[in-house]
Amino acid sequence: MNWARMAIMDPQILLAVSAVALALSVVWMIRLRRISPEEKERRRRQMVATNRRSVEGLITEASVELIHYQYGLRGVSYFASQDVRALRSRLPGDPSRLIGPVSVRYEPNNPANSIVVSEDWSGLPVLNVESVRSEVSEENTRCN
Repeated sequence: MNWARMAIMDPQILLAVSAVALALSVVWMIRLRRISPEEKERRRRQMVATNRRSVEGLITEASVELIHYQYGLRGVSYFASQDVRALRSRLPGDPSRLIGPVSVRYEPNNPANSIVVSEDWSGLPVLNVESVRSEVSEENTRCN
């Protein structure tokens, strides 16, 4: 009898081949479902933004990539930073103008997990360039 035909008819060999095929399929599916670090961060921001717990904080440093901020909650001071590269459209042209008071959203079960801006929410101060310009021109008019 042919060896290949014998292997197909033997239930133990057939079971072993099926188990290996199933294991390879599971590993392949897991690798396909792995989410990117950017997507994980977006989901984290979305989850924190929807918790609706916020506290006042202070932005201490801001750049086009990172915002450093601090806040206090229940007698504990937190110092954190947020990567904002994916949220550049939500920031002003000169991020250093953000330094000052800010609203911070945090996860109630883990207050160290916090954000100052996300796709759907922003605790950043409103910086309206036109209103600043009109205030300056009004002040100049009064001085003259």
